[in-house]
Amino acid sequence: MLHALPLILLILAPAAPGARADPLPEPATAEDFLSFDPRQAALGRLLFYDKILSGNRNIACATCHHPAFGTADGLSLGIGEGGRGLGPNRDPGVGASRIRKRIPRNAPGLWNLGAREVRVLFHDGRVSASDLYGNGFNTPAEEWLPKGLNSVLAAQALFPLVAQFEMAGNPAENEVAGAVHDRIDAAWPIIAKRVRTTGDYGARFVAAFDDIDAPDEVSIVHIANALAAFMATEWESIDSPFDAYLSGDEAALSPAARRGMALFYGKAGCSACHSGKFQSDHAFHAIGLPAFGPGRTRRFDMVARDVGRMAESDRLEDAYRFRTPMLRNVELTAPYGHNGAYPTLEGIVRHHLDPRGAIRRWRPEMAALPDVPWLEAGDFVILEDRLEMARQARALDIGPVALRDAEIGDIVAFLKSLTGRAARAGLSEVPERVPSGLPVDRVETN
Repeated sequence: MLHALPLILLILAPAAPGARADPLPEPATAEDFLSFDPRQAALGRLLFYDKILSGNRNIACATCHHPAFGTADGLSLGIGEGGRGLGPNRDPGVGASRIRKRIPRNAPGLWNLGAREVRVLFHDGRVSASDLYGNGFNTPAEEWLPKGLNSVLAAQALFPLVAQFEMAGNPAENEVAGAVHDRIDAAWPIIAKRVRTTGDYGARFVAAFDDIDAPDEVSIVHIANALAAFMATEWESIDSPFDAYLSGDEAALSPAARRGMALFYGKAGCSACHSGKFQSDHAFHAIGLPAFGPGRTRRFDMVARDVGRMAESDRLEDAYRFRTPMLRNVELTAPYGHNGAYPTLEGIVRHHLDPRGAIRRWRPEMAALPDVPWLEAGDFVILEDRLEMARQARALDIGPVALRDAEIGDIVAFLKSLTGRAARAGLSEVPERVPSGLPVDRVETN
């Protein structure tokens, strides 16, 4: 039974004199999430783990967002289409099918993306709820995005499918990748036909969606809506010790976690950006993470850089700013940052508290990058660009906060208290098989 928040939850007494002391959020409840059809979620589970959605039928959504790795992949920058294996052990492949580029950004966790407050997705926010194009969303597909998507999560799900280095593959390899290079929306009908004519997928879609009566009516919209239904319901997570504490169980948090909570919402200033029920203002901030990797370059970029939100908005003031991540189950989703620069929670916390000092202390070996000999020359080349490094250093929205080592440990303890019971227990079910008959990625146990 939920109780009114005790006064101590609303006024954090331990904050230092003169320090900010933000109120704690209200407890998150089922009402904070969108509603999805369980039949569609069950179908979405199969699609999420089925490599049929990729151009070369060799990678699934789950390959880079696997529950064994907190719905991410355990890498700083992922190994996409052409790679082999799963998680930190994934390799870049061999021969003609080997990868041609690292994925430019870290694979984010998928926790609580069905929350009603989520209106923008991707590190740079290039998918958002909007009426700009008459289809409900502002996306790279602009007016070519199909109508009928049930959420911003469904809209987001369409884009990895047509990304060359993530799931589509190279233009000469398959009809999906070739169609993408004609126009972004040309590939989606090909994927939809492939799915609805494979195994019993057609019959499953007819059973799950009331607006279709025959398999040939299955469109990419139905596929995206099923994927969203699965991701939103499977990884809804509000059963952490912090959630219990907010609901009135003051014993749910350890003394260290309670001290860390006071710092998080007090003098450490974390809640200035990590605010609300899910610890995110869903806005964009520059925190000066170490730069490496191929960068998410624009067509006219001649350097391996990532300008963040500016690539979407074309506003100079958005340069090097990235979306504030939500923090439930953050303990499970290492490494951290839009490019996975830090392997530990302590490392990313220390960076937030002293970004300039952390940059000086950061070393390339801290990045979790599988060996890719034919790409390694470019992995850290951006660090040699003096002018680009100066531009990134000037774009900084956070300043130093002096905390003792023990206080940093308390903040880490609080962040670990955001881990849900079900997430920690690894209760997410990976299907034994999928309708395509293609192999399902899973962590092998001895």
